[in-house]
Amino acid sequence: MVGGPHPARRKRNPTMDLGVRWKLHGDGRTPAPGAVVRPDERLSWPRTVGLGAQHVVAMFGASFVAPVLMGLDPNLAIMMSGIATVVFLLATRGRVPSYLGCSLSFVGVAAVIRAQGGTSATVTGAVFVVGAALFLVGLAVQKFGARIIHAAMPPIVTGAVVMLIGFNLAPVTASTYWPQDQWTALLVMLFTGLAVVCLRGFWSRIAIFLGLVFGYGISWLFDRVFGKIHSVDASGKLTDHWRLDLSGVSKADWIGLPHLHGPTFQWSAILVALPVVIALVAENAGHVKAVGEMTGDPLDDKLGTAISADGIGSMLSTAVGGPPNTTYSENIGVMAATRVYSTAAYWAAAGFALLFGLCPKFGAVVAAIPGGVLGGITVILYGMIGLLGAQIWLNAGVDLRNPLNLVPAAAGIIIGVGNVTMKFTDTFSLSGIALGTLVVITGYHALRAFAPAHLKTQQPLLDEGTSSYDTEGGDGPQRATS
Repeated sequence: MVGGPHPARRKRNPTMDLGVRWKLHGDGRTPAPGAVVRPDERLSWPRTVGLGAQHVVAMFGASFVAPVLMGLDPNLAIMMSGIATVVFLLATRGRVPSYLGCSLSFVGVAAVIRAQGGTSATVTGAVFVVGAALFLVGLAVQKFGARIIHAAMPPIVTGAVVMLIGFNLAPVTASTYWPQDQWTALLVMLFTGLAVVCLRGFWSRIAIFLGLVFGYGISWLFDRVFGKIHSVDASGKLTDHWRLDLSGVSKADWIGLPHLHGPTFQWSAILVALPVVIALVAENAGHVKAVGEMTGDPLDDKLGTAISADGIGSMLSTAVGGPPNTTYSENIGVMAATRVYSTAAYWAAAGFALLFGLCPKFGAVVAAIPGGVLGGITVILYGMIGLLGAQIWLNAGVDLRNPLNLVPAAAGIIIGVGNVTMKFTDTFSLSGIALGTLVVITGYHALRAFAPAHLKTQQPLLDEGTSSYDTEGGDGPQRATS
């Protein structure tokens, strides 16, 4: 047959379908001026491996702090983050470059569950259910489109839930970490803040990691200069102890499997964890949108797949005792700085993560992070999580002068931050994150059903000196001229 087989009958290359076949970009060294390395391209393999290592370093701070704060094995966390990243890249066919690291959105959930007497298995069981729910949300988005997310969770709702999840963590810092070493905490907070603001490029994106390294150094120095500190330790007991205790590092093996355990399921813990689905959907949607804009490849058709893949990754991790995962914004920063969006670099990053996960000595170093260091880091980290909710409002132009937006958000945030409790029976109650989220969601939709038409047009509650408003197109208030 002249011209070969008919195009419709050509065999498809399975490696290309899975997004694991990359074209060499240019000379394989650096992108040309104004050019970017697309997801289906790569630089030379040595450079690609180096970029993978850079991605791992970028996610170090948050991805290792999170399991420590949740009371889970950091070795297992990093190993499962590599596996989750591989699952994500395969599911999205290599079109959405992303690293899936441990989600900080669950730190408050873990603290609440443990305060109620829950174990690590209880925490991972509750989060496993969240991963399953996230997977189902992704399937729904694939079938019905992103409009179902906007209808059920408009920006006022999403922002409020993210905000209350972050600010609900404030008592954890104030009562658990900061008192262990207040001066180290203060210095680490100042150093990390300066690193975030004053450093540029890649270094600013690993500010949390730099803060951890600085905290290690300061704790070691204070132990040498001042001796043991008299304060509460990690268990809450007032003792004389070293700030930096590395005894566990010397006992740990260089090579070995992390500790695995199965999840257990309790309704009370599951109800506390479920609201985090909203935060994860918002994180994934923002990540996919940002990557699409940077690569010039609209990825709306991959949003549902990305959400489902995140859910699968979290289910795999929590099924063996690890923490949940989510797409990491730190790695978006690395891509923006290097102009390299190659998914090959993320495969390399996943490989490094697997190797680190098989090194118990490395996990012991992470687990030895002093409490005072965590105090300084979490002051900034938890606040940043909460303020991401405000960023959602700003980006969407949410008008908080409209009582339809103001009332449910205000009530839900106070309930979440203050850990308000509603007791229904002797064995069932809702409080904090779960109750606050329920109030925001049901409150907004219930009030919208009864609100007068002029409030649904986003007209502000207070005119602040303006005589008229133009709400056409949903652009918000415009100052009138006289």
